[in-house]
Amino acid sequence: VQLQASGGGLVQAGGSLRLSCLASVRIFGSYALGWFRQAPGKEREFVVAINRGGGSTLYADSVKGRFTISKDIAKNTVYLQMNSLKPEDTALYHCGASSLFPTVRADRYDYWGQGTKVTVSS
Repeated sequence: VQLQASGGGLVQAGGSLRLSCLASVRIFGSYALGWFRQAPGKEREFVVAINRGGGSTLYADSVKGRFTISKDIAKNTVYLQMNSLKPEDTALYHCGASSLFPTVRADRYDYWGQGTKVTVSS
């Protein structure tokens, strides 16, 4: 498995969740990593990306100030800390790996993990 996402769940509005994306050693060291989300009936939407070195990030306007992406080099894991969650954040969240940074286009990502479901109740 190249990418494995986890950490989704059900949370009330205003609450927090932390998603994890475990990457293979090869991908973690060679690709930018990002999170996208897809709500039922909608297209996959860019959320955030972090470059290979971890020093640069790009956030969607809808999550700025609420979500934070980070990398744990020792664990080959990227985290998405989500605070002040809103019902509109409800979606299936996917982590992906891209040889490009920054990019918000899903078709520029080469590898995808399975999704982890986030549900925010009002």
